[in-house]
This record gives sequence, C-alpha cells and structure tokens, in this order.
Amino acid sequence: MEKIRVVCYGLGAVGTRIARFMLEKEGIQIVGAIDIAKEKVGKDLGAVLEVGKKLGVIVTDDVESLMSKARCDVVVHATGSYLKDIYQQIAPLARYGVNVVSTCEELSYPYLSEPELAKKLDALGMKYAMTFLGTGINPGFLMDTLVITLTGACQRIDKIRVERVMNAATRRVPFQKKIGAGLSTKEFREKIDSKKITGHVGLEQSIGMIAAALRWDLDKIEVGSVEPVVATRDVESEAIKVKKGQTAGLRQTAQGMMKRKQVITLDFQAYIGAEEEYDAISIDGVPSIHQKISPCVHGDLATVAVIVNSIPKIVNAPPGLATMKDLPVPSAAVEDMRKYL
Repeated sequence: MEKIRVVCYGLGAVGTRIARFMLEKEGIQIVGAIDIAKEKVGKDLGAVLEVGKKLGVIVTDDVESLMSKARCDVVVHATGSYLKDIYQQIAPLARYGVNVVSTCEELSYPYLSEPELAKKLDALGMKYAMTFLGTGINPGFLMDTLVITLTGACQRIDKIRVERVMNAATRRVPFQKKIGAGLSTKEFREKIDSKKITGHVGLEQSIGMIAAALRWDLDKIEVGSVEPVVATRDVESEAIKVKKGQTAGLRQTAQGMMKRKQVITLDFQAYIGAEEEYDAISIDGVPSIHQKISPCVHGDLATVAVIVNSIPKIVNAPPGLATMKDLPVPSAAVEDMRKYL
C-alpha cells in the first residue's frame, strides 16, 4: 500500500507543528508545501521546519502549479479562523479531487455563521468526490465532540455546561498576546473594538454541533462579549509580565437557548496565572455526568494530534462537507497511518 500523500498549506506556528509531527508518522509522505511568506517561499521544507535535514520539498506560493503536479490524497490547511477569509484557499482544491482537513475554526460547523459557503463546499465535495473537514482541539473536540460522545450514556438530557480554563503562561507567546495579556483594561477594550483581539472563535460552532447531534431545535445561540480577566496579583510567563490590575487574559461565554431556557452553556477562559487548569463537562439528566480533565488538555499539542489523526477518517469519509459529529469516533493513529484507512 502506498503512503498517504499530503500537501501542507500554511506554515505558521500551528502549521509547522503539524508538519513536524507528520514527519514522525509512518505511512505519511509530505509531497508539497504552500505558504505566502517571502522568507519561506523557495526554501526546502526541512529548513523552514528546522529539522536539520533537507526534505526535497520546496515551499511555494503557486498553489495551482503545485496541485496540478503533486499527486496527493490530503491537503492539511492551517491559515485562518474565519471561513470567509480562507474559502478561496480551500474551495479551488476540490477540483483536484483531494480531501481537505483544516484548522479553520468556523469550518468546524459553518452552517450557522456561513450557510451559503457551507452549501457551496458541500456541493464541491459531492461534485469532485472529496471531503472538507474543519477540526482541532477547540472547536473540534473538547467542547463539542467529547460532549456529544458523553451524551451517548444518557437517557435524558436537561442541560449541558462545558468549561475550559487555561493558564496561558504555558502556551506560545503569540497566543498570550492574542488574548491581551499585559494590556491595561482600556487597551484591551480598544483592541477588542478594533478587532486586533477577537476572543475565542468557535463557541457558536461548538453549540451548533452539539445541538445538531442531539436533534435539538434551538431558539437561538447567544455569544457573549469578550471580557478581560484582570490580574488580582502580579503574574508572569517567560515572555510577559502582568501587574496587578492589568489584563491577564480573557473570558467568553455562549449559550444555546431552547424554549427560553439555557440548555447549552460554554465558558472559555484563558489567562496567565490561572491557579487551576481544567476541562469540565457537566450533563444534567438521567444519569447526570460530570467529567473533569485536570490539568486541561494542551491546546497546541492536541490540535496537531486531532488534525493528523483525522487524516484516515477523512480519506474514508463520504464526499461533501463533513463535521466531527459525522465521522467515526475519533482515535489516535499511533502506528503506520495506512493501517487506519
């Protein structure tokens, strides 16, 4: 059996981690790499990934030229969070008959935020016999797929609450800056208003996916404003010092409403100095289920894992636009990836 041939599209912080992990996996071969950064284009992928050897794959910004020559099975895409921003990157890939798995948060369940683009992607997938999938650790697993899986043990479900609390000091520096760590509350508000800080992308998608799996007809989904978490003491990471009274990070909540009641609540918190990190899922029903992972699952490492472990799932999936609720139960592909096809 031939190796699974992959093109890496996007070599930023997450994309490079995904590519490095794929180099460790048996049964996968990276046959192409795409990025628009001038300092990366024309370089051997091994140099960009800093793995100490040449890989014989040259990074290009010419998508059409590469895709017309590279015989590949999957494109692993990691460039942006919003579907409208990355649609023109992934949609043209369909005509090459390759499957696309992306870190784009909105693509994890795009039917609510971008229904027309979702229809177009589904139609392209059907036309060219390929599959689109958006996934990651969150959205894509912790606050949706894992929740859906746990509901399988319930006879009745009254309401669901999911919390993710992260100590951002353990995350990469760009993430710490993205959540506003070290800013005054005034600066935080200004950056929120100018959209330089966006908060967590994916709460609406996670609620939509859970509701769809349970066949709940929600009245509406309310995504709360992004709020600063103000440090009550001096805290710091290796790169950022946060004084008492400054912004240590952010918090955002969202609710799924049905019959005027909150039936799904998501609470996302990421800030430097969190005394406890955890992922918690509470399902009130028969039986009630209360599950807690402490410390919380490491976002970067787990996103890489979910993306790569989804490759065999998407290769085997029916054509069209898929979400994690549509695929078989997620699992690690710890051996030769070809064994999981």
